Amino acid sequence: MIKPQALRTLLQRGICLVCLASLLLCAVPQPSFAFTEQQKLVMEAWRIVNRAYLDESFNHQNWWFIRKKALKRPLNSWEDAYQEVRAMLDKLEDPYTRFLSPEQYQSLQTNTSGELLGVGLQIAKDEDNQGVRVIAPIVDSPAERAGVLPKDKIVLINGTPTHSLSLDEAAARMRGPAGTIVTLAISRSGQETFEVNLMRERINLNPVVTKTQYLPSGEEIGYVRLSQFNGNAVEDMRQALAELEQREIAGYILDLRNNPGGLLQAGIEIARLWMDDVTIVYTVSRQGVFESFEAGRGALTSDPLVVLVNSGSASASEILAGALQDNGRAQLVGETTFGKGLIQSLFDLVNGAGIAVTVAKYETPSHHDINKLGITPDIEVKTEPIARTQFATEEDKQYQEAVELLAAELAANSA
Repeated sequence: MIKPQALRTLLQRGICLVCLASLLLCAVPQPSFAFTEQQKLVMEAWRIVNRAYLDESFNHQNWWFIRKKALKRPLNSWEDAYQEVRAMLDKLEDPYTRFLSPEQYQSLQTNTSGELLGVGLQIAKDEDNQGVRVIAPIVDSPAERAGVLPKDKIVLINGTPTHSLSLDEAAARMRGPAGTIVTLAISRSGQETFEVNLMRERINLNPVVTKTQYLPSGEEIGYVRLSQFNGNAVEDMRQALAELEQREIAGYILDLRNNPGGLLQAGIEIARLWMDDVTIVYTVSRQGVFESFEAGRGALTSDPLVVLVNSGSASASEILAGALQDNGRAQLVGETTFGKGLIQSLFDLVNGAGIAVTVAKYETPSHHDINKLGITPDIEVKTEPIARTQFATEEDKQYQEAVELLAAELAANSA
């Protein structure tokens, strides 16, 4: 048993020891936890992916450990920070989730707004995430005029192997001042690798082109070619359909061939111009949560419709084509589509940079996941190499098949 006097002595000594320890702690300099602007950029990119990326396993990577390693490295410049973010994202092995330098971010935003400088190619990484392949050339671009085709593989850009480049680095090397030349080495199935010299130019992306023709029955049909889902596409399509409806068009052919996609919302809004009261597309988050986008009562026409697709029809084109097919609104003619069923969102970072992140996948109204599979048309007609000026002419076999299909439907409706 401890006597009261002894207990008082122990407590006094303990208090003295605590005070001494507090003084010693105060005397020791504490480490600074202030992060540099470059570290903040890396952390913000990490947080965005951690919060939004579709694959919650992060390609079976320890995402927290990757952050820890990244912040231990010295980041003495913005370029150091950019390289660190790129190294983090490389672990995901997803070519669509990528860091965008200020120049690349600005260029991408300009592209989707309706104008760009370059050769006019929409590209993707190969399935092995090594080389670069063509989704589609842009209408009336230097690439299209030179005969570059969907599925062509770009092996070299000005002598640099594309397997060593990210998607955005490859795109950046093909852009440049109008009047300058870029040389591409192209690999095409069944042919030897060949080179094309393309002169860069300013490309205005006017996404909608229309024409009409009369059937032998005397009925007038409308042809609508949609080349890209950019910032102009919805209003241009709305205006084109309104003008054609004033002519009392009997039916339509919607041409989505070589349309590489673009803005998801543009695809949804354009679907609403063709359909009422149906599901357009489902998006699926990493938690497996389905969100649907519906059409209201805003369709501008209910006339018979046939849609043309090919291997260059991708992304938003597949959303539109899948919605029209699954809802019985249109029949598809042509070839199986590209098969890009992933959705990316753009996020701002400091210093004018950005990051594109795969945040969801989409499914057609019948819950078909078309990523890497594409959409199979109702009537398959092989693509034959023809010039753009031959689209929607007698030389265009896919178009002629669509005309015959539409004529048969109109005849059946009037019987």
